[in-house]
Amino acid sequence: MTYQDTFSLLGGIGLFLFGMTIMSSGLKNACGNNLQNILEKATTNRAVAIFVGIAVTILIQSSSATDVMVIGFVNAGLMSLMQAVGVIMGANIGTTVTAQITAFNMTTFAPLILFVGAIMYLFIKKSLVKHIGEIIMGFGMLFTGIGIMKAAIVPLSQTAGFKTLMSGLDNPALALLFGVAFTALLQSSSSSTVIFQTFAVQGLLGYRTAVYLVIGAAIGSVTPNLLASLTTNRNGKRAALINLTFNIIRAAILITLISLVPGILDMIQGISPDNIGRQIANTHTIFAIIAVLIEAPFASKIIKLTEKILPVLPEELEQIEDRKLQFMINTKNVPVKIAMKQAQREIVRMGRISVKNLRRSLECFFDYDSEKAARVREREESVNILNHTIADAMAELRSREMDPEDVRRVSMMSIAVTDIERLSDHAENIVEYTEDMIKAKSSMTEDALDELRHMTEVTLEAVNLSIDIFETEDYSRLDRIEELESEVDDMQTELVNNHVKRLLANNCEPLAGVVFTDIVTDLERCSDHAINIAYALKERPAQLV
Repeated sequence: MTYQDTFSLLGGIGLFLFGMTIMSSGLKNACGNNLQNILEKATTNRAVAIFVGIAVTILIQSSSATDVMVIGFVNAGLMSLMQAVGVIMGANIGTTVTAQITAFNMTTFAPLILFVGAIMYLFIKKSLVKHIGEIIMGFGMLFTGIGIMKAAIVPLSQTAGFKTLMSGLDNPALALLFGVAFTALLQSSSSSTVIFQTFAVQGLLGYRTAVYLVIGAAIGSVTPNLLASLTTNRNGKRAALINLTFNIIRAAILITLISLVPGILDMIQGISPDNIGRQIANTHTIFAIIAVLIEAPFASKIIKLTEKILPVLPEELEQIEDRKLQFMINTKNVPVKIAMKQAQREIVRMGRISVKNLRRSLECFFDYDSEKAARVREREESVNILNHTIADAMAELRSREMDPEDVRRVSMMSIAVTDIERLSDHAENIVEYTEDMIKAKSSMTEDALDELRHMTEVTLEAVNLSIDIFETEDYSRLDRIEELESEVDDMQTELVNNHVKRLLANNCEPLAGVVFTDIVTDLERCSDHAINIAYALKERPAQLV
């Protein structure tokens, strides 16, 4: 075998992998945000979630991409682990379609397919046509790569080293491990399965060896998900662990099945007796379906197992409670007045969470702690999710028959939700300012810190009072919140003037000065939001700030 043959094999593999990437990218671009919307709305019905996983993975030709999206949704709190497990199981079936496609011998037509796709992609400006051209071009690359691999394998198969490697794979345990390692390297079970198909078609692998390679490939395919989960929260990591656990159990089930009922492989071979490439593709698909049928009823057990591996912390339980509605439940089935009271209580709860987040962010500013900063960001995400959930519930409430006063109250509640959400936004801003200073090793003067402490106390009193007034509708305390808001306004002017004096006297570091004025501005805006919240439900609200 010459170097040219080796380079041809590597080039064929590279072109095949690049074709897979191009095809997947084109499919995702052609579908726009629809795939993400479908995944986000996957219901708690496990069967529906499985079918969603199958459909999305067939469309984008990548179970890894589907799983990474799922991990992202779980990380953001948009999808539960129960929804995720169904989609992940479905993705394991959907990914087998690639091997089914490549089992067709289309190498002869690959250059023409590639040419048509390139013309559409390069010379037609309409975006949808370009994306379709990208898909076709990737499809052509995929089969061209397979053709190059097949041609390069013929001389390679005659070398002693390669024969030794292939003969070693006759051992099922070694074949399984090789399938895991090879797929982990390629980060795609579809790609590794197609390469195994190509080797088998050229007579380098026996069918039964390929079976164990395919089983191992399913485990190795989890590598991209595990890598993607490194930057997620604990629930995101659990989603990746669910995929790993599912595929390890899948491997155990299939190996046991093959050992106890060896005739199942003969049956699969009998479907396409003279086509080993098709036999491998069918094995890949049938094994995935068997695994899902067996494991799907035990989805909750798989989730519990991952929660034992990565235990649920108390703050995670708090986060779960924070992100779901507790009062606006079944509002369609209760009288409008009661539904509105439920909405008011839900908004108050959201307000308490936002105020807590603002307080924690300010604590983090005066005494930085990375865990506190992370909790502020997680709580901000909870507030955002709650904001959207409450907004949807309020939209449902507005669709009911109401008198003019009820309509006004619902509208003002919706505005109050926005003000409350902004409080948590300012909390996140303050954490970011703090981390900017730490990175730059900048610090404030004691005078500046004392001024901010005083302004913090007044602002927190105002926002806490605003939620109390919104909850109780005790407007006798409006005078107090007006005083607090006026005091914050005066402090903003005074503190900025003091900052300018320190700046002129060279007593202030540039970055610290910028952060100082930014925090003063954020605190002043928080007091403005507090006024809006306090007056929101008053029959004749004062002029909003």
